Amino acid sequence: MPGNQARCRTRDWDNVLNRPEFLSLNQPHRREPGPGEGRGTGGPRRTGRQQSQQEDAVRGSRDSSEGSADVEPSRWPEQDCMQLNPSFRGIAINSLLAIDISLSRRLGVCAGVHGSAAPLRSMVGLLALSGHALPWICGTALCLWRSSTLAGQEVLVNLLLALILDLMTVAGMQKLVKRKGPWDFPPGFLDYVAMDTYSFPAAHASRAVMVSKFLLNHLVLAVPLRILLYLWAFLVGVSRVLLGKHHLSDVGCGFALGFLHFSLVESVWLDSSTCQTLISIGTLRWTPLV
Repeated sequence: MPGNQARCRTRDWDNVLNRPEFLSLNQPHRREPGPGEGRGTGGPRRTGRQQSQQEDAVRGSRDSSEGSADVEPSRWPEQDCMQLNPSFRGIAINSLLAIDISLSRRLGVCAGVHGSAAPLRSMVGLLALSGHALPWICGTALCLWRSSTLAGQEVLVNLLLALILDLMTVAGMQKLVKRKGPWDFPPGFLDYVAMDTYSFPAAHASRAVMVSKFLLNHLVLAVPLRILLYLWAFLVGVSRVLLGKHHLSDVGCGFALGFLHFSLVESVWLDSSTCQTLISIGTLRWTPLV
């Protein structure tokens, strides 16, 4: 018995909370006696045995909580921990995105109907409409229907295929990324028709660059007209930023995607016989060889 008592005293002393300076932490919260409960009379008294049992129960619950605290952190998944040291690449990307959003919102001077740039909104909107998919596809199809030369039909068929390729590619990327514009305006009716419902990449910028490069490569134009085509493609992309529809990064990626579409169409250029076959199929005049 004396040996067991000595071991118990040693174990209690090893526990930091049992030392004299921390004994107050082991004591349960004592309720102050009320006005009707005096210290000498009228209040319930606890025997020494009951108090020791309560202290043992509190100490046991504290030891179990410490043991669970030692076990639980090992079961925490890594994704629940805070990343205190982010990588340099993550910091750089987040900083560039913040700058892109801030500049795009500042440049969206025509985003609101009321404001200092309200008179300029109609002109900017007309410029953005010139890069819409619907006028270009319908205009190319009408010119193809009215064309009577093989060379003209060859150019128009390839242009029509390039416009459809640009429309489908940009719509697929927008559905995949689903990035909202800087002002998060709901898309209009023409945007739904052209499947231009999200911000990244800018469909108008991609289409304007692709069409301008296509026309400059296959039409003989004077120098002033060539400069105007380049300027038109640039202003179409800028107009979407001024209207608050796209970020600057969306327009930049749209320009790059337009160059890519032009290069792809030039690499798989359809010759005149293939174009005539496609025209015959489209007008239901194709007679297969027997």
